[in-house]
Amino acid sequence: MNNERNKIPQLRPTIENLSQAIFTVNRHAKTAPNPKYLYQLKHDAIKKMLKEGKAKKTGLHFSNNPRNSQQQSDVLVVCGDYTFHIPPSKLDFEQLPHLGKLDQSVRNPKAFISLNNAKKLLATYTGLKETQEPVGTGKTRQYAKPVFKKLGERYP
Repeated sequence: MNNERNKIPQLRPTIENLSQAIFTVNRHAKTAPNPKYLYQLKHDAIKKMLKEGKAKKTGLHFSNNPRNSQQQSDVLVVCGDYTFHIPPSKLDFEQLPHLGKLDQSVRNPKAFISLNNAKKLLATYTGLKETQEPVGTGKTRQYAKPVFKKLGERYP
C-alpha cells in the first residue's frame, strides 16, 4: 500500500504541465539558499518552449527590481495560462512593444505540482543536470581578533 502511494505518475511535457513546473520552480527559487540552478532551469525551459512554439513573447515590462540602473525592462512570456519574465536580448527591444509598468492585479493561477516533480520534469525536458557542489568549498574566513587602540592612537 505504501508503494502505491509513493509512486508518482510520470508527468508528460505538455504546455500546462511545463508552465506549472516553471511556476513552481520560480516560486521556490526566490527563497532558495542556492537559486542559480532553479533560475537556469526556468530560463532554459522557457527558451526551449519559445523555440518549439509552446510559449510566446508578448512585450516588455519595466522591472520592479532594477539592478544598477534607474530603469530595467524584462520580457513578458506567456506559456499556457501562466506569464513569466525573462531578461531581454537586444532584438527584443527592437521587435517587442513596451507595455509600461507591470500590472500588479494580474496573477498566475495556483500550481499543484511539487518542487521535486517540477524539477524532474524540467530537467528531463531541458536536459539540464543539477551539479552538487561539495559542502566544504565555500569561502570561509579565519577568525581575527579585534584590535582595540587607545583613544587618539592610529591604526597601522
